[in-house]
Amino acid sequence: MIVVTGSAGFIGSNMVGSLNQSGYKDIILVDDFSNSQKRNNYEDKSYTDKIDRKEFFLWLKKNHRFVQFIFHIGARTDTTESNKAVFDELNFGYSQEVWKLCVEFGLPIIYASSAATYGSGELGYDDKHEIIENLKPLNPYGESKNEFDKWALKQEHKPYFWIGLKFFNVYGPNEYHKGTMSTVIFHSFNQIKDSGKIKLFRSHNPAYKDGEQLRDFIYVKDVSDVMLFLMHHRKNPGIYNLGTGTAHSFLDIARNMFLNMDISENIEFIDTPLKIRDRYQYFTQANMSKLRSIGYSKLFTSLETGINDYVKNYLIPGKYF
Repeated sequence: MIVVTGSAGFIGSNMVGSLNQSGYKDIILVDDFSNSQKRNNYEDKSYTDKIDRKEFFLWLKKNHRFVQFIFHIGARTDTTESNKAVFDELNFGYSQEVWKLCVEFGLPIIYASSAATYGSGELGYDDKHEIIENLKPLNPYGESKNEFDKWALKQEHKPYFWIGLKFFNVYGPNEYHKGTMSTVIFHSFNQIKDSGKIKLFRSHNPAYKDGEQLRDFIYVKDVSDVMLFLMHHRKNPGIYNLGTGTAHSFLDIARNMFLNMDISENIEFIDTPLKIRDRYQYFTQANMSKLRSIGYSKLFTSLETGINDYVKNYLIPGKYF
C-alpha cells in the first residue's frame, strides 16, 4: 500500500497516475477533497481509499502496518499568501507530524520541498545540506519549506529512508484547478486562446531584459519518474534538487506556445504586480549533479517536447493525465 498526500492536486495526481501506469493500484489518496474542481484529477485513477487530510494521522496510526511507502506531496503552495500561520499549520506542522509517524512506524518517505527555498539565489542553487541553514527565501511559502528542511536535517531520529525534493518550476497536466497559481504555460495557453496574445511580466531588474527572466522548468512526468526511481532506490537519503539543470526564458515559453497552437506571435509586457515585485525570482537553475551521482541517468524532457505534449495532448483537448 502506497500513500500519496496532496493526491487531488497537480503533482500528487500525476504521481498517482504514474504509479498506476507502473502497476501500483493499492494506493491511499490523502487530501482535502472538498474542492470539486480537483475531482477530475483523481476520479479515473485506481486507488484503494480516499482519506481526508485531517483524518490521515489517525488512519495511519491504525493502518501503518499495511503501508510500504509515503509520498508527502500535499502543501499550501500559494506564493502570494502572506499569512505565515497558514504555512506553519499546513506545511511545517503537518509535515513534522508525518515525519514523526514515519519514524515511529518505520516508514520510508519522500516529501516535497521547493526551489523557493533558494530565494534570490545569492547562495546559488546547489543542494548541499550545509547551505540550507543560511538560505533566505523571498516569501512565507518558501520560508515554510526551508524551515522544514532545516528541522528535518537536525532531527536525531529520522525515517530509515527519507528524501526531500526541491521542486523547481513544475508544469504539465492536471493544473486546471490552480487559478492564479497555475503555471505560466497554462496561463499562456488561455491568453492565446482568448485573445491571441500573451502577457509577460516586464523586467524590473536591469540585469534582465523583458521576457528574459530565466527559470528551470521541469515537466511533471519527469518529477514522477524521479520519485519512482527513488522509491525503488531507497539509499542515499537527504535533500535533492529536482529541476532539469537548464534554465529557459519566459520568451522561450511564449514562442513555443504560439508554435504549438499554430498562431502568430503576439507578446505584450506588463508590470510585475507591486505585491510580488520585490520577491520575484529572476533566475533559477538546479544543480542536478547530486541526483545524477546516486544513479539517476534518465534524460529530462526538453522544454520544447514537454510543451508540445502538454499543449497537444492535454490543454487543447481538455484532458487529464
